[in-house]
This record gives sequence, C-alpha cells and structure tokens, in this order.
Amino acid sequence: MKRVNYSSGSPLEEIAGYSRMVKVGNQIHIGGTTAIQRDGSVFGTTAYDQAKYIFSRFIELLHQAGAQAQDVYKVKAYVTDMALAKEVAEAYSAFFKEIRPLFTMVETPKLNRPSQLVEIELEAMIGCECNA
Repeated sequence: MKRVNYSSGSPLEEIAGYSRMVKVGNQIHIGGTTAIQRDGSVFGTTAYDQAKYIFSRFIELLHQAGAQAQDVYKVKAYVTDMALAKEVAEAYSAFFKEIRPLFTMVETPKLNRPSQLVEIELEAMIGCECNA
C-alpha cells in the first residue's frame, strides 16, 4: 500500500517531524488538531468557533486526499472542560449529523495553550460512504 503524508503548513509539523494527515491506501488519519491558524494565533474564543474551524480544516484536508465528509467514520474530541461538550457537539453536527460517524469526546486537563479549548482527531476511509 502507498503512504502519503500531508502537511497543514504548521511550522511545528516540520520542526517536530510529524504530518497533519496520513493516507495509507484508502485509509485517512488526521492527527490531533487545534484551532491554531497559520500565523500561530488561536482562532475563536469559544469551543463552538474553535471546533467549527477545526472541522472546516478537516474537510479541506480530506479533499486533498480525494475523500469527502461522507467517508468519515470516526471522530475523537478532547475538551478542557466537559461543560464545553454541547458547543463542540453542535459544531460537529453541522458537518456530520447525517453521516453519523463514531464520535467520542473526553475531557483533558489542558491543551498546549490556555486559549485552546478543543483538540480533534478524525479517521476516514475512501469509499465507505454512509448508507443510513
């Protein structure tokens, strides 16, 4: 199987030596992503805004790999406070409500910066479109 690494353009990816997304065959894995913009600032001050920003980035990345939202089968979110779960779920629903992938959300004590409220991972498989 062929492996393709994708970058989001974040300087840390090059410094640390990791990829934002890896495609192996028809499998796509997007690593933990926060609402960090290309200039290094955090997008949004609410969990909803940050999650929506992250999901929008995911859709762009999926398209780069030849996939679409319908190919997503698993999403995992980490929030700094479970009181933010409703906001993250609302942002998730804007993209995936009809597709209905697995969705897990857990609380973590903190992320890299105090202004980061949510980090999200995603898995997809090209060709596994939802039939529900």
